[in-house]
Amino acid sequence: MKIGILSQDIGLYSTRRLYDSAIKKGHETEVVSYLKCYMNIAKSRPRIFASGEELHYETIIPRIAASWTFYGAAVVRQFELKGTISANSSASISRARDKLRALQIMGNSGVEMPVTGYVHFSRDIRSVLETVGQPPFVIKSLEGTQGRGVVLTETLEAAVGAIDAMKRLNLNILVQEFIGEAQGEDIRAIVVGDKVVASMKRKAKPGDFRANIHLGGSSKKYVLTSEEEKTAITAARVLGLSVAGVDMIQSDRGTLVIEVNSSPGLEGIETTSGIDVSSAMIEFMEDCHNKESKSRKLDI
Repeated sequence: MKIGILSQDIGLYSTRRLYDSAIKKGHETEVVSYLKCYMNIAKSRPRIFASGEELHYETIIPRIAASWTFYGAAVVRQFELKGTISANSSASISRARDKLRALQIMGNSGVEMPVTGYVHFSRDIRSVLETVGQPPFVIKSLEGTQGRGVVLTETLEAAVGAIDAMKRLNLNILVQEFIGEAQGEDIRAIVVGDKVVASMKRKAKPGDFRANIHLGGSSKKYVLTSEEEKTAITAARVLGLSVAGVDMIQSDRGTLVIEVNSSPGLEGIETTSGIDVSSAMIEFMEDCHNKESKSRKLDI
């Protein structure tokens, strides 16, 4: 099987692990920067190139950075038009990266999450906060990643001020209820296909409420409850993701999903859980390729 890993840098931990796992399993594998890909869009003949060479892969694994979602998803879409199997579809990548859209889809599908508000005019800030509940409030920039652009406001006035200041910077923001009973802990589950292949629990550093390891949080091995496992798989499925990192917290009313990532980092989860997630992803691509090959033979 010929695999293309769409990533800007083979030196990144996740990219290197996927590349090494694919090579170890005997697959012809290349890492190509999706930003260096360019497309020829013509009737019935979609083509894609990099460095003057036309690219042909049987499967691709997109590792698209949040800041390049639009172009990265376009590259994935072009491969899809050529009949290439993608670990995640271009549509699901775009869907998951739009945090507001993702929450709307999950909420409408019955996935539990923190109560969330969204507002355009500053004059409506107090009204939307009333619909969310009582302080503290979590204020999130839709453009933030890895816990950045997230603020905890202890009072109504502080929330109003924070939202107004962020909107003056032309940032799109969400306001969510604060789940204090989680005590600064969250759960990361990696979904591949229709199952969870690895999980861990993360805890915020003292004085912070964000459990992201990039921000100094710690992590430990964790086995999901049946409810948590079901929630993670459902969240990935309703967004159309075959590979996803699902972040959840435990509240007094059960498991809540706080975010779903279409290109989850592998270093933290592999190091903490001791599970070879990259190999699980390659095996999933093998299964997809085999099923597609059998399907094509039946159609002949």
